[in-house]
Amino acid sequence: MHIATAAATQHWWRDAVIYQVYVRSFLDSTGDGIGDLAGVRAGLPYLRKLGVDGIWLSPFYPSPHHDHGYDVADYRGVDPVFGDLQEFDHLVADAQRLGLKVLIDIVPNHCSSEHPWFRAALADGPGSEARKRFHFADGRGENGELPPNNWHAMFGGSAWSRVTEPDGEPGQWYLHLFTPEQPDLNWRDPVVASTFDEILRFWLDRGVDGFRIDVAAGLFKNAELPDSPDPEADERARDSVNPLAWNQPEVHEVWRQWRAVCEEYTANDGHDRLLVGEVSVPTAREHAEYVRPDELHQAFFFDLLSADWDHDAFRKTISEALTDIAGTGSTVTWVLNNHDQVRTVTRYEGESTTVGPSRARAAALLMLALPGAAYVYQGEELGLPEVVDLPDDVLTDPIFRRTGSRLRVRDGCRVPLPWSGQASPFGFTAGGDGAARPWLPQPEWFAEHATDRALSDTRSFWHLYRDGLALRRALPQLGEGPLRWMETEPGVLAFERGDGLVCAVNFGLDPVPAPVAGTPLLSSGDCPPGILPGSTAAWWISDLSTKGTTS
Repeated sequence: MHIATAAATQHWWRDAVIYQVYVRSFLDSTGDGIGDLAGVRAGLPYLRKLGVDGIWLSPFYPSPHHDHGYDVADYRGVDPVFGDLQEFDHLVADAQRLGLKVLIDIVPNHCSSEHPWFRAALADGPGSEARKRFHFADGRGENGELPPNNWHAMFGGSAWSRVTEPDGEPGQWYLHLFTPEQPDLNWRDPVVASTFDEILRFWLDRGVDGFRIDVAAGLFKNAELPDSPDPEADERARDSVNPLAWNQPEVHEVWRQWRAVCEEYTANDGHDRLLVGEVSVPTAREHAEYVRPDELHQAFFFDLLSADWDHDAFRKTISEALTDIAGTGSTVTWVLNNHDQVRTVTRYEGESTTVGPSRARAAALLMLALPGAAYVYQGEELGLPEVVDLPDDVLTDPIFRRTGSRLRVRDGCRVPLPWSGQASPFGFTAGGDGAARPWLPQPEWFAEHATDRALSDTRSFWHLYRDGLALRRALPQLGEGPLRWMETEPGVLAFERGDGLVCAVNFGLDPVPAPVAGTPLLSSGDCPPGILPGSTAAWWISDLSTKGTTS
């Protein structure tokens, strides 16, 4: 068993498993068809039973919800659709009683076009102090009718919108790297930086354990705002690709300041407040720059999420992360699913829809065996596939609204969770016959993945995750520590953790000899002694003395 030393308690985040709660799709307590904070409170015992160490809440701030809360109108409040500050305080208190950490999502790259700052910027006109908090610029062309540069927004179209000035005439343009309803903040204005320090303290004083930072490689843009040689890069990739708009060196000073704020609170009680960043950069080496000892504690490592189902691709990705990121003194933060990506069950289907669930189960055991921390997205533990056939008229993703394309639209992984029963709303929403329908429709086949059914079936995804999390907590070989690669059969990835804990994954379809004799401690599917079936992962405790590479 792990021994809870003072240092281990203080640095709880280094090997924590955090459950991502997409609040509007978790559990609805009011019957309006939208999940809320009271619903999250009601689900905390379920999450404690699952065995996670904490939760990360998607944005619940006042917002017009053009991007479901990632367009923030007030960083120090709760949108009435989700509850109020008192309900938030009750949630934090309940989580603390259950031993669960609480992280909240903070969105510093942009705010809502309904934020008081942006309203003042529109009203005060060119050259005003209010406009300095954003990226306003004169247009090009004879009458300023062309955008200031050629950048495209990640969610489609130009990254610039023109405003109507107070005198009613067409005027300046403002930058928005997502949607026009999400104007980018100008972090070169000291008022922006000082205000966010105050926002951090507001929530830390309410007892949160840390922050998930949206678009952490953003904030600063090239000061000259020059044209890009590939202006459609972000729109094409739906990612932060444009090197003029992302990953500017000045951003690191922000994370040093935020780390200093968190360290103040840690100094008072010895309990770390976590900063974990959404960092989209091209390489693991650049990723590592964000988790240096005086910057973010951790940053999501998305390369495993995007890796092809191939043992060489997974080994290369894992090795680079352990070399470059763990080399900073941080730990790698692994993730297989989130609210922006196609769920693993569907993503791993390949040429056959039958292998998706098996591969997703195997990937889960692999992730939980790796050194560092891990994040589990709600519904992942139920084996939920992506809902790929939502009708156009129910899609809410601004990507669809701006482009008309369903490519990379994110609604399919955000459909409200099924909790019980055989028909929608599957226990998601309260209020009986008078309840509103869930904000996104749930398919009939969600009944196969409902929580009550998963809890009663010991072969379900839920029990695999629960058992893996329990062993991860109990076995000293797991959590932090070295990883040693083992020689394996073709198509198999295997490594040893600590003293004799072996994890192996068969990426192929056909069974192969297992790397360890005997019955596995835990496996993602039926795994007879001496055999590792296709699309299966397993853990063993072995006295085997391995020869391999240490990462």
